[in-house]
Amino acid sequence: MGDNRYTRPARHSYNTKSNKIRPVRTPGGRLAAGKIKKTTKGPRCPDCKSALQGIKHLKKSAYTNLKKRERRVNRAYGGSRCASCVKQRIIRAFLLEEQKAVKKVLAERSGKK
Repeated sequence: MGDNRYTRPARHSYNTKSNKIRPVRTPGGRLAAGKIKKTTKGPRCPDCKSALQGIKHLKKSAYTNLKKRERRVNRAYGGSRCASCVKQRIIRAFLLEEQKAVKKVLAERSGKK
């Protein structure tokens, strides 16, 4: 049975928020300390403040290294707005156009009389 102890790789030994580690088994069979990266809340919809689905939760600088298809979702406002907010925008725009058309028709009818 192997040794189940491992040491911290860096100089300061405190288990702070930015200095978390976990044991990792190496191919040679010994335990080594693997550094845990901090997770982010990820990109959020500016309208409803919910997390955007289908986009990785990375640091801002890490998005530059991703492919375009990993940075966004393939639809209108993809990677910027969530699906429900886009749906609301489309419906709102459609209803406004309908309202303008109805006003125009009513104005024509009242002009004929």
